[in-house]
Amino acid sequence: MLLPTVRDEAAAREVAARLRAALSEPVRLDGMSFDLEASVGIALFPDHAPDFELLLQRADVAMYNAKEARTGVETYSPGKDRNSPARLSMLGDLRRALDRSELELFYQPKIALRDGHLVGMEALLRWRHPDKGLLEPEAFLSVAEQTYLMRSITHYVVQAALAQTAAWWRADMPVQVAVNASGRDLLDTGLTEVIEEGLLARGLPAAALQLEITERILMNEPAYASDTVSALAELGIPLSLDDFGTGYSSLVRLKRLPVEEIKIDSSFVQRLADSPDDAVIVRSIVDLVRTLGLRSVAEGVEDPETAERLREMGCDAAQGWHFCRPMDAAAATEWLYSFAVPSVKAPGGA
Repeated sequence: MLLPTVRDEAAAREVAARLRAALSEPVRLDGMSFDLEASVGIALFPDHAPDFELLLQRADVAMYNAKEARTGVETYSPGKDRNSPARLSMLGDLRRALDRSELELFYQPKIALRDGHLVGMEALLRWRHPDKGLLEPEAFLSVAEQTYLMRSITHYVVQAALAQTAAWWRADMPVQVAVNASGRDLLDTGLTEVIEEGLLARGLPAAALQLEITERILMNEPAYASDTVSALAELGIPLSLDDFGTGYSSLVRLKRLPVEEIKIDSSFVQRLADSPDDAVIVRSIVDLVRTLGLRSVAEGVEDPETAERLREMGCDAAQGWHFCRPMDAAAATEWLYSFAVPSVKAPGGA
């Protein structure tokens, strides 16, 4: 669609919203009713392209971004264009970062709300970029996720996390370390082999490592039903379901996966004190998780009031700046010692 009278993104998004609403009306064909969903990509002249052909191409790029992100509407962004110079440059830098060991893991504790014991550590990827400083995943992972580099990054994260976990276990600190996995990772048949060999080489039990997957992966049948998930279950690798509450999980699927932990999305947790609706959602999730016999963990806890309210609700554990910010490996090790080694619990309970 060419809209000559639309001059800015806000107006274009309004048109896109009306289009999606119109297209969502059920369509009847041969006596059957079909529900449709549309994804819309927006590109503006001259902001995004100087001519019609490039404008159409970039609207197409934005439309596919909307499909992949399931957002419905996306405006063209050079950083999300797989063919843009900025993206290609970032990929080149990231490829070299792997070779030069510029990627590293930071660690953030998960703390039991009932007694203050340590439940585990989440490994968080960082990139020490030689020019841009310390970058968080949001700055570069979206570029890597649709390329072969993602597999290499995931394997690096697993190996680095296992190496650090083994060092802590040798120091009589049996900490469970969680690493994040994407839907693409769960389709990688080599991931289980990397994990199994890494555990054996370091003498670690399967429960020493935890994989965090987002709730959206439960909606992805290929990832959910993949051989990798089955192999991970056989190996005994526990799963943590991240960002819970933002998707539409099937409880049947949830029970079939080797999930031991549900993480309540920070968007609900951070509005706990101000939004009665979010408080109801959090309490409902905590009750559901308890009924399923799993551990509940609240993300993004930044103040003592929120932590106390979660404890009163019966939430098992929490993580966030109120307890500790992410730390590099050396700082995390010092923190574990100062936290008091006897309270560092073996994996399994909150």
